Amino acid sequence: MIPRTFHFVFGLKPQTEPFHLMYYLCLASCLAVERPRAVVLHYQHEPWGPWWDRIRPALQLQRAEPCALVEHFRYSDPAIARYRYAHAADFVRLQALIAEGGVYADIDTLFVRPLPESLWRRTTCVLGEERSPDPAQPSYCNAWIAAPAADPFCRAWLEGMAERFDGSWSGHSTLLPYTLARRLPGRLHVEPQTSYYAFDWRPERIDDLFLRDCPLPPQAYSLHLWNHLWWSAERRDFSRFHAGRLTPEYVAFANTTYARLARPFLPEDLAPDRAAWHRQRLQAFVQECSHPLRALREAWRR
Repeated sequence: MIPRTFHFVFGLKPQTEPFHLMYYLCLASCLAVERPRAVVLHYQHEPWGPWWDRIRPALQLQRAEPCALVEHFRYSDPAIARYRYAHAADFVRLQALIAEGGVYADIDTLFVRPLPESLWRRTTCVLGEERSPDPAQPSYCNAWIAAPAADPFCRAWLEGMAERFDGSWSGHSTLLPYTLARRLPGRLHVEPQTSYYAFDWRPERIDDLFLRDCPLPPQAYSLHLWNHLWWSAERRDFSRFHAGRLTPEYVAFANTTYARLARPFLPEDLAPDRAAWHRQRLQAFVQECSHPLRALREAWRR
């Protein structure tokens, strides 16, 4: 069966910024909602900062081996090459599950409901379907994986990735498991999109997470946050929200889906400042005024 151990991968590149509040809330929500036997963070460069200091005592740290295939790969797309560390994490997560079993989740996850007992009793790998850009090609996302130790599907997946890896974002990570599932019937259980990806990667759904308050489907156990699409303040093609706006005050006072669901996991000794929240909202408004075309496009889309 699947052991009640949760695995996360972080710090596969040098840490030049402090551990972010969103990562803390991911781990804190996992501990509070799932009450796991262990939470293991696989890393190469240990995080640092106040939020890391708060969560570090609750974790087990395990150093990850470098992935030579990814390190030496020649990317044709420099925009994807910047995320080389994320591709290395694709290999580390499967290696961890094969060795120990449990649940892997990306660190931009928020846990909202305990997994059902029926999942822990499964003897095969479990994935969740995500919204695919191509309706004719289903996509099984690797941002959340559950498996027993030495799982045959995970082994076949890891072996196949070494051959399939081409530097693209999805070929080895979300499309390959679909192909393998057809080749290995009975070796994979697939959960519906609502289980882990109820808010998908489209701009309007990212805004439903961070800029609006929307109901959570009753079948949702955790939420994937797609942070690589909106993290940078300079990137505005998916959302005007960015990492700098995800502050304790935002989580404590904002009327949005993410803030409402993450609020219970803020530390009890924290005292968010409502006046600081009002200042933050004003600053965001001023920033938006400098992007009138974006505002017009959003108004037209809605």
